[in-house]
Amino acid sequence: LFVAETAAALCLSGAYRAAGDRMWQCLTLLFALLPCALVQLSLVFIHRDVSRDRPLVLLLHLLQLGPLVRCVEVFYIYFRAGRVEEPYVSITKKRQMPKDGYSEEIEKEVGQAEGKLCTHRSAFSRASVIQAFLGSAPQLTLQLYICVLQQEITAARSIFMVLSLLSIVYGALRCNILAIKIKYDDYDVSVKPAAYLCIFMWRSFEIATRVTVLVLFSSVLQIWTLPVVLVNFFGFFFYPWILFWQSKSPFPENIEKALSRVGTTIVLCLLTFLYAGINMFCWSAVQVKLNDPDLINKSQNWYRLTVYYMLRFIENAFLLLMWYIYKTDIYLYVCAPLLVLQLLIGYCMAVLFMLVFYQFCHPCKKLFSSSISEGLLSCFKFLCFICKTPKSPILTDKAEVKSPENTDEARSSGKTIDSQKGVPHQSVSSNA
Repeated sequence: LFVAETAAALCLSGAYRAAGDRMWQCLTLLFALLPCALVQLSLVFIHRDVSRDRPLVLLLHLLQLGPLVRCVEVFYIYFRAGRVEEPYVSITKKRQMPKDGYSEEIEKEVGQAEGKLCTHRSAFSRASVIQAFLGSAPQLTLQLYICVLQQEITAARSIFMVLSLLSIVYGALRCNILAIKIKYDDYDVSVKPAAYLCIFMWRSFEIATRVTVLVLFSSVLQIWTLPVVLVNFFGFFFYPWILFWQSKSPFPENIEKALSRVGTTIVLCLLTFLYAGINMFCWSAVQVKLNDPDLINKSQNWYRLTVYYMLRFIENAFLLLMWYIYKTDIYLYVCAPLLVLQLLIGYCMAVLFMLVFYQFCHPCKKLFSSSISEGLLSCFKFLCFICKTPKSPILTDKAEVKSPENTDEARSSGKTIDSQKGVPHQSVSSNA
């Protein structure tokens, strides 16, 4: 996906240059080269090539060929594994998923080759997330916006958009798997194909509808596009920092021993920058927590998940309403109500696949303190409790003093009411 998307971006930018569209050419190149540079930095940072004597690898990273070199190195390690006896191995302890309330701990020997492959895999997982949400997501939005303005979908542009969408969905899928493995690091986690399918469908519907809504809104209200994007981005960017300042925790110093305070701040800013970029388009399964040593919130917060999807659905509906009100002549042959309905149903389908994943297909669902259905039920009860207005005490006292049932009974029986006490005269027998 990395190589195909980069090649498609270069070809499409050449087509824009030939057509004289300098602005589209520059934006296409920017969204293609910026994530490439960030991917090289992430690979260098995770593998610590700066501290090693590997000038050729550093040169290839500067030439934006780092992922290709890593891929060749991975295959070289993989095919040589097992041929030569390793001098030493490390032992890892993992716990199995609980069965009938019991969880066994198993030991596993990990050789040097397998350890290197795990390091490469984690590095590529993080690089795919960076590529997806800092490159492919803006690229897909840009190309779809160009298609709407020019009212034409070329073959090269359609292939490029399909590759970008697959890259975003794959990055979101890797983000989900990373979140599961980080939260349940003590357990031996195995993800089944049904879980991958649910995540793929969930992310596909969510990201496709989100990008389409942003493109439709920006095509009719260009002036208000920037405020909407900035509010979304900076809201998610500063949210972890606000929680960190409210907790009054000390500044995290144990991220990397070789980093100074300034370097740690830069790393944390880049982390929250990526976190905001993910949440712009979809729910980030990894929640940043700056006062935690692992920088990740490992608790399962159903309330935050519910609030995010409710607010995002309201925002998408509002943006579609603005598009429907201010749509221009380029949408003359588009059935606007049907399109709005399809996008809202598509977002609901994403939520449905998400619920199916957490309820039935999550590999660690046995470790949940409460299921997704119980969590959502408690969330709705809490929201209904907040929205419910209490009765006024004055009206309650009046209702107790003068009950309509007593008044109707007194009128129907024709009994006189004492004007001083307000109680009807009744003849009560001694037997009663």
